[in-house]
Amino acid sequence: MPVKLRITLLFCLIVFVILAMVCATAYYFPYTARTNNIKTRLTNRAITLARLLKQSQVFDRNLIRKIDSSTSNNLKDQTFQAYDYRNEKIYSYSDAPSDTLVVDTAILDDARIKGTIFFKLGNKEAVAYHYTNATTRIVVITAAYDKDGKANIRTLSNVLRFSFFAGIIIAFVGGYFFSGRLLRPIKEIADDVNEITAQNFARRISTGSVKDEWHYLSETLNQLLNRLQDSFETQRRFVSNASHELSTPLTAISSQLEVSLQKNREAQQYRIVMESVYQDVRHLSKLTQTLLEFAQASGDAGGLNISPVRMDEILMSLPGEMKKSNSDYLVTLSFNDMPAEEEKLIVFGNAELLFTAIKNIVSNACKYSEDHKAIIRLQAEEETITISITDKGMGIPEPELKYIFQPFYRVNTTSHQSGFGLGLSLAYRIIKLHKGTINVSSTPGQGTEFVIIIPTAKF
Repeated sequence: MPVKLRITLLFCLIVFVILAMVCATAYYFPYTARTNNIKTRLTNRAITLARLLKQSQVFDRNLIRKIDSSTSNNLKDQTFQAYDYRNEKIYSYSDAPSDTLVVDTAILDDARIKGTIFFKLGNKEAVAYHYTNATTRIVVITAAYDKDGKANIRTLSNVLRFSFFAGIIIAFVGGYFFSGRLLRPIKEIADDVNEITAQNFARRISTGSVKDEWHYLSETLNQLLNRLQDSFETQRRFVSNASHELSTPLTAISSQLEVSLQKNREAQQYRIVMESVYQDVRHLSKLTQTLLEFAQASGDAGGLNISPVRMDEILMSLPGEMKKSNSDYLVTLSFNDMPAEEEKLIVFGNAELLFTAIKNIVSNACKYSEDHKAIIRLQAEEETITISITDKGMGIPEPELKYIFQPFYRVNTTSHQSGFGLGLSLAYRIIKLHKGTINVSSTPGQGTEFVIIIPTAKF
């Protein structure tokens, strides 16, 4: 069932319940008032008749009938009857001479017990009133047809029925119209989304000027599209740069082998070519390994081997690792205010990836510093571990700071150094995978500081 129709039916159901309650209330109180009114009038008439009958020496039966016939009270087909204690009829009057009431003795007995009872005889409403004094015990029955009262109730009932059904029809038509108006922005948003393709990915959904829920939905979808566009652009640049980086050593290898095979050469010449090819193969192998690590760090943390990792142990292995890669590299560790609790130094993560991330940053710090020195500081707090890596190198220009974590991006001042431009990007993705953050501050000519913040493990 379409949402538009479902909203309309739900709206009609609510209106149905409301109208039913209003109409029932509007009918109930006038109906009750009319019933109470006819009861009161018939009871008063019964009391008056009983008092007249008690004074038989003053008012004889014929005089009482004349009084009854001359009394005007807007009631139709009046019938008055009186019964003594032996249930014998002692008085009878009717507007129509042939009209009479057949009263069951059970009603008379009930009236003698309760005093006054209200009942119906055919289309008439009646009251049985038991009157007693020292000398008289009679039951007076007054009955009449409330023509005007019932006519008013019928008129009210017809008006309420018409209003009820007219209200339901109006609610359905109005609900169908307004639900269409309500859902129109959804259709417009869907139409805008359908027009967004890979060739037209820069298009965005119109948010309108009204700050409502549809505006919020449009803004949210636009933000999603912005993130997707950034991801696609990053992927496109990554594929392009990776293809270039992979093709360069492959082209060099192919060219050297092709040239060396064009004619016979001496063994020494072949050795020179093989050494050059070997260097290119090592470069290609290192690039491939880096790309595999990058792909692993770009995945989901759920696919990693997660275990408790002590960050101080990872940091303490870095000085020796840097010495292996270059004997000139020097790493200084500074562990201030080490906590007594071991748990404050533990994070949940992958030890190999965390080691790779920090090693890449430390390697850059040593590589681009004249003294080839990096200072690592560790500070454990209540819920986080902060690692700062400082060098006194050439620094990074302010305009380039926002690009340094992009794959294959290299600062212009470091283009003469060997590398792929993947180290910082890989470190950034690994730290993000561990729900951490990396902040960088740099002053050209004075040095750079990277600050890594990782949440501690919750045991």
